[in-house]
Amino acid sequence: MARILLADHDYADVELERTLLRDAGADVVTAQCKTEEQVIAHGRDCRAILLQSAPITERVLDALPDLGIVSRVGAGYDTIDTAACEKHGVWVANSPDYGVGEVATHALALALASIRNIVAYHRDIGAGEWHFMSSGALRRPTELTLGIVGLGRIGKRMAHVSRNVFKRVVAYDPYLIDGDFPAYVERARTLPELATRVDIVSLHTPLTHETRGLIDAKFFAAAKRGLTLVNTSRGAVVDVPDLVAALASGNLAGAALDVLPVEPIPRDSPLLADPRVILTPHAAFFSTEAELELRRKAAQNIASWLRCGRPDYPVTRGTRAP
Repeated sequence: MARILLADHDYADVELERTLLRDAGADVVTAQCKTEEQVIAHGRDCRAILLQSAPITERVLDALPDLGIVSRVGAGYDTIDTAACEKHGVWVANSPDYGVGEVATHALALALASIRNIVAYHRDIGAGEWHFMSSGALRRPTELTLGIVGLGRIGKRMAHVSRNVFKRVVAYDPYLIDGDFPAYVERARTLPELATRVDIVSLHTPLTHETRGLIDAKFFAAAKRGLTLVNTSRGAVVDVPDLVAALASGNLAGAALDVLPVEPIPRDSPLLADPRVILTPHAAFFSTEAELELRRKAAQNIASWLRCGRPDYPVTRGTRAP
């Protein structure tokens, strides 16, 4: 039987993966790999690696010549060196469409919680204060403009579920042609243009060398004063020190973040002390149904490769056969 490494996971049991891959003629071994050394040690003689956050690097690939495919339990794949995988002929696959609705509705919930002061009201009531003006003035959502950075599957769903909540929706995505923008979404040609036009911005972009630190001091300086930032994409898309500075200056009215560059959040982070910041624990993707779909699709990538030499959701095309 082909040997498959489940390199790391957060689940109480992995019987779903074991059963699906056993039916494809594979045997699953499990580990909790955090380093290259651990992936190499546990991955020897493995034909495939199923992973959440374990690193797949040039060094790992050099040490594992039998490896044919890497499948990520998730949509993003920033811990995988895709260029190195392509060079070595190793397939890379992911689960790109498992929690589109969950992430979009979570982002909308964060946006509304921030601009309607939901968390602040709750905190004030707990402190003994009961008044509709306790946390300050509120603006009518139908007079506000939502901005979306990244109009992929989730960005488009966010636009769809938000279009009747806000006055207008404006999006920035340099990789789409005009025809890929829904009729109800206006286009911003540049990121600074988006910043000047919107009251709330929601991030839905993958983490790449181009998007790392994309939302920085320049963006906040260009933005309307009083902007609200929502991030359910990747933590490192936002420069956190610049975000903290924008909150301190008042350029940023609030931030609602599901993802951070370092998770869990360090206990000394200034974000924890700022009442204008709402945090959730990288949970936007989650529902019971979404988790099962995610795990099934990630494992099925490997099962499909074992059966026919190609995963269902390829990111990088490989040359290595089962």
